[in-house]
Amino acid sequence: MSSATHLKLPMSFDVQLLQKDLARAAETNWIRHFNTRDYEKEWSCIPLRSVDGRDDHILPLDNANFQDTEILRQCPYFQYVIAQFACEKTSIRLMSLEAGGEIKEHRDQGTSFEDGITRLHIPIQTTSQVLFRLDGTDVHFSAGDTWYLNANCLHGVRNHSPQARVHLMLDCISNDWLHQLFLDAGWVAPAAPRYPDPNINDANVADVIAALRRSSQASALTLANELEAIAANTILS
Repeated sequence: MSSATHLKLPMSFDVQLLQKDLARAAETNWIRHFNTRDYEKEWSCIPLRSVDGRDDHILPLDNANFQDTEILRQCPYFQYVIAQFACEKTSIRLMSLEAGGEIKEHRDQGTSFEDGITRLHIPIQTTSQVLFRLDGTDVHFSAGDTWYLNANCLHGVRNHSPQARVHLMLDCISNDWLHQLFLDAGWVAPAAPRYPDPNINDANVADVIAALRRSSQASALTLANELEAIAANTILS
């Protein structure tokens, strides 16, 4: 059974060949990550697939025209690795976290397999001193292996090693091939949320319903009726 926050997939790659292409790509400029409030020290990227194939663009925009960059065309093993994933890809980046650096815990909404965006990490340069913090649990992503990260969860990274941590990160469009790959890895889909708002739960639903019924708005009364039906079904089951 898998965790809802991450999953090791049954696809592994040659670390030496990954690092050889990393050396090629690193001859260009690393671009500092745009979320400057979310990290300490340097967190930077090299785009391998980006909007219009631009070498200076790292934003993973929705509904954009993603194309391979010139950097990727110079890296044959990266091309091979990416081609092994039988799904559409949007943003593909090299992600470097400086030695001693930290990515603060945050959520990237809408980036899970269930949302249609499957975010995959292939560590190229890492050690056991590099740890993800995923919903309160420390996890190390091993080099050369393929890891799914549900970025909807609260996640951050700490690099306590003396060298930069570098991952190849792919944003993939979820499809049947990926679904089967997840099943082969022992993935179990998380249960659908019971209530339409993540802030509502069995402990406070009665108070929420009461507050909604005090409102004169039709939409509030409709939601109160929906919550009552859900709560009643929960008690019966």
